[in-house]
This record gives sequence, C-alpha cells and structure tokens, in this order.
Amino acid sequence: MIGDPDGAPSFPMLGLGDVSTGVHAYAAIASALLYRERTGKGQYLDIALLDAYFHCHELNVQLYSGTGGAVQPKRSGTHHYAISPAGLFKGKATYLFILCLEHQWALLCRAMGKPELIEDPRFATNAKRVEHLAEMIPIIEGWITAQTSDDEAVRILQAGHVPTAPVLSIAEAVNHPHLRARGTIRQITDRTFGKLDIPGMPLRFSEFPDELPLQAPFLGEHNEEILTTHLSYTAEQVRQLQAEGVLKQDLAK
Repeated sequence: MIGDPDGAPSFPMLGLGDVSTGVHAYAAIASALLYRERTGKGQYLDIALLDAYFHCHELNVQLYSGTGGAVQPKRSGTHHYAISPAGLFKGKATYLFILCLEHQWALLCRAMGKPELIEDPRFATNAKRVEHLAEMIPIIEGWITAQTSDDEAVRILQAGHVPTAPVLSIAEAVNHPHLRARGTIRQITDRTFGKLDIPGMPLRFSEFPDELPLQAPFLGEHNEEILTTHLSYTAEQVRQLQAEGVLKQDLAK
C-alpha cells in the first residue's frame, strides 16, 4: 500500500513490524498476567510478526470485503485514496500533512479564507474531493506557499482546528523542543559508545514516572550474579565453569 500509484512499492524505512509486534506482545503478556491473577490459570501466547504487520491495516481490508471487491485499495502516493484531503502538501520549504474528515473540510476552507469551497460542487463531499483531488491539491498548496512561511501556515491551520503538522527530518525531530521535553527523544550514556539519543518509551505510567535505566550489559557480565543468586551455584563452581570455558565473559570498556 506504500508507493506511487504507477510505480513500485516503497520500503518504509521504519521497523514497523518489529516494534509493533513487541508492543502487541507486551499487551498480550500484561493481559495474560491479569487473567492469571484473577483465575490462577496460565496460557500460551502466540504473537507473530505477520499478524502484527497485517493488523496495521485500518480500513483497506474492510473496504475491499465490504464492497465485495468493488473497491480495490491500491498505492496512491502522498494522498489517501479514500479520504480527502488526507496527505502531504508541498509548502515553501517542506511538506505539511493535512487530514480533514468530512466534518473538518469546512474548517480548512475557512482557515484558508476560502469559504466558497465549502459548497463548491467539486468538493462538497468526501467522494467528490477524492474524485477531484488533482484540482484540490494546487488550491491548498497555493494557499500554503502564499503564507510568509510553512510555520505560519501550520499556525493558521492549527488555530482553525485543522489537523496538520509539518513533515520533519530526523535532525529536526531529534532537536524539536516538544519531543525533547516530553521524552519522546531521550539520551542515554553507553559505557562504550558514550552519549546517544534514542526513541523514548511511549508507554507512560503514573506510578513509574522515572525513565527506565537502559544499559546494555557486556557479554557474560552477570554470569556470577545470576548463577549464585538465582541458581544456587557457589563462587567456586562459577570459577570452575569459567576455567573450563563453559562461561564466556567480555567486560572490555
């Protein structure tokens, strides 16, 4: 579903499957633990990358099935094939993402100072806007580029309650003050590498307000602690396993 209409599919440069599957697994584990707490019963959990990937389809499958195949979801480039406007609009220096559901079209028209578009027969309904997308795009992009800056266009649209946001580069996102303040971007200190920015934890708990301490262990760093504390090995047994080469350790800093 990602790519230009007449081109090859595009590869999203994000770990959508890996991250989404991990979150799905987390939700399943938490739910299973609650079930065990209430019933005393454990269970087997089956969470697959394939299922988590496919679960990201919010309406493609339903549209195809519900219309008996009359609607064939397909790649549509930078604009949604079934909702309009919903896509990327070119500004002066960057792109803006604008999404207007049926009840928000009038908000966009008023924010742009073009109330006559609300009743324009080409754009009066979502279906009509999808049909006349090629005519609508230059109108919206023309208004954006007529503003003093892309930031000003965003300010006007957001003030008018139009869902919009600029498309940010990685550098812009990493240095965005809101993302920094919220912890969407966090900095860790790795013992070998030094300071490093990473995505922050998206799950927030009032009872656990502090950031998780993230420190990747060295190979075999906790061998002795795990074996003696949790498996009742003696320190002599651990040293023997190390001498025999059973346990490996690399604590190079």
